[in-house]
Amino acid sequence: MEKVQSMLSAFSKGRSSISAVRSSSRGARSTSRGASTSATSPQPRKLPPHPLPEGAEDSNLACPVTGLTASGTETGLRPSAAKALRELEADPDIAAERAIRLPLKSKAKREQSQVSKPVAPIAQPVVLQVSNGSHFHSKETRLLVRSVGGLPTLQRFTAIFYKRCEDDPHLDKFIRRHTDPHSERFALWIMEKFGEGTPWTEERKSRRRDVMSFGRHGMKEVSFDRSSAHFAAWHSPKREAHKWGEHFKPDDARVWMRLHFWAAREAGLFEPEYGAFMDYYIRFVAHFISVYSSKSPPFTRESARWSADPSNIDRYFASRNLMTDVIDKPLEEELRKLPQSERLYTGSRGSPLLWPYGPVDTTMSAAAAMYW
Repeated sequence: MEKVQSMLSAFSKGRSSISAVRSSSRGARSTSRGASTSATSPQPRKLPPHPLPEGAEDSNLACPVTGLTASGTETGLRPSAAKALRELEADPDIAAERAIRLPLKSKAKREQSQVSKPVAPIAQPVVLQVSNGSHFHSKETRLLVRSVGGLPTLQRFTAIFYKRCEDDPHLDKFIRRHTDPHSERFALWIMEKFGEGTPWTEERKSRRRDVMSFGRHGMKEVSFDRSSAHFAAWHSPKREAHKWGEHFKPDDARVWMRLHFWAAREAGLFEPEYGAFMDYYIRFVAHFISVYSSKSPPFTRESARWSADPSNIDRYFASRNLMTDVIDKPLEEELRKLPQSERLYTGSRGSPLLWPYGPVDTTMSAAAAMYW
């Protein structure tokens, strides 16, 4: 956390560089090259070793790993990324996660905290509880996650989801390594947010240190919490050079949500007996997606409906796993395609409270008609 905050401080002051972690062997190679170059010889232009988009060679775009452009100059990290990270750090939910203090536990007790006691499916919807911008779990949310089978069900769901993300060329660019345990961590995070122990925090406190290269800005520690993990995703070396460092946009969030709810459907979570869980979970996603892309919550319900229509899946596969109907589409035009009742999002502090924070239909009939 301190390393990321230090990096942000440097960005905001406009420094030309941030101290990098360099090995002595690299320094020795540099010295050796410098000694062998004649003072009168022209210096070769440095070229970015990573490809720029086709046709963009003359646009002076930066290599996403080294920071070098085709002209040999270096660029800084995006100020917008620094601003977006500051906003993430200030988010009440993320701040609350960071403040959790864990008691010492044996390994057996930690593993036991990930086991849910099964309960019968819940019949009545549960109100999304948010106070001062932060989500709160309750006895009812614990029963909801237990009613679908607890961690094993969530792990099956998130494993399907991340496989879908890796197969999607648009979202896969945000994933640096397929070997990272993304799906396992996500399942633990859902468990914790629904009040079933602190398995995600326990895993986060014990996970191995993860460092990432930011080119001339050095090696930085990432993925030690939600905000730093998403900062790493924005700067994934797999992203296009002109998008490297951009935070998530509404089209990114919409693709993410569609695949996410599709995975839930494949995992059986849209079965009628789990209606109360999915009704809550859809509203839960709408709340949390807002911190990553503030214009995205109105599209949550449309994203949940998308996978219910097999023709949408067929079109997606025909487009080689690209959602061409979403990517780079103008936001205002897309909002007009939504039902009138879904276009407005006022957040958890609005008055009166609108979906997903307002009253819920106690019969579940409205949710069933919409998503199943």
